Amino acid sequence: MTTQSVAMQQKEALIERLLKSVAGTFDIFTIYIGDQLGFYRALAEGWLTSTELATQTNTIERYVREWLEQQTVTGILEIDDENAPAKTRRYHLPAGHVEALLDRDSLDYLTPLTYMLVGVTRPLTSLLNAYRSGGGVPYREYGTMFREGQAAINRSMFLQQLGTEWIPAMPDLHARLQADPPARIADIGCGGGWSSIGIAQAYTKVQVDGYDLDTPSVELAQQNVREAGLSDRVTIHHHDVSNPILTQQYDLVTAFECIHDLGNPVGALQTMRRLVGDNGAVLIADERVGDRFTASGNDIEWMMYGWSVLHCLPVGMADDGEYHCGGTGTVMRTDTLRGYAQAAGFRDIEILPVDNFFFRFYRLYP
Repeated sequence: MTTQSVAMQQKEALIERLLKSVAGTFDIFTIYIGDQLGFYRALAEGWLTSTELATQTNTIERYVREWLEQQTVTGILEIDDENAPAKTRRYHLPAGHVEALLDRDSLDYLTPLTYMLVGVTRPLTSLLNAYRSGGGVPYREYGTMFREGQAAINRSMFLQQLGTEWIPAMPDLHARLQADPPARIADIGCGGGWSSIGIAQAYTKVQVDGYDLDTPSVELAQQNVREAGLSDRVTIHHHDVSNPILTQQYDLVTAFECIHDLGNPVGALQTMRRLVGDNGAVLIADERVGDRFTASGNDIEWMMYGWSVLHCLPVGMADDGEYHCGGTGTVMRTDTLRGYAQAAGFRDIEILPVDNFFFRFYRLYP
């Protein structure tokens, strides 16, 4: 095969890939529209015309009709008679699509990803400036959609797996959290609070303090805690965990998918080391990336590098702490975390036997 023919194949493959990516991008943004406006919820309950759907959702029929036709062409909705007049065609959300789009309790619920992708494009001008200047993009610039999408995408895992798979991988801690006197837990970078809620629901004696630096996330978490009826055992605090003023003692400190976002990960880990004293434990969950860089990556690095380029690296670069790591990024490999943990005063780090497609779980020993 000649060099010219190889180049032609590469070009055609790239063109095909880009066109598929465009189709996927349109899926993301139109699914976001459908969820925001309540279209899917109505279409899951029965067959509707564009006029009926517009009436039920208090929207404009002409826009609704265009969205319905687009969703049918892209394969998300079903239509009863494509030859019927435009305003009498009836559309429906197939049963097989309901769980991924509407069931917030399902581990397969993916609609929050569309919120995150809408949000991650919000500060593109600031992101380009950061690439040129070497600065960062503060988390707040990504806005409400990213914040709420991030909280929602992990919600079902936190509520269903924290107390059944993740913490039980540390049998001594699992037993301690069920025993008296009631254990105390600090949940670092708690975001929307679902990890704190999941711990408290799984272990009905414990007291949980959730900590986050983002004010809207703290407010969202506090609301979620109230609605879960756990205000007596879960308290959400607005606090920078890298600040040494935090001095309480805890049996367990957790940090779920947040260490790689921090500009000062060692400072945060030093705080966590101090909070557990000599007898507590630290549980960290972060991305299940490969042990080293390879050109092909592992089965999730294509996604993690995407989040890193657009969000996690610039957020970390915006937080120039005393121990600034130069920006960790989403692809935080085990040896990187081990280096941070050793610098923070931990004596050992263990990879826990938890099978999860996205996360790797670490126990840090003081």
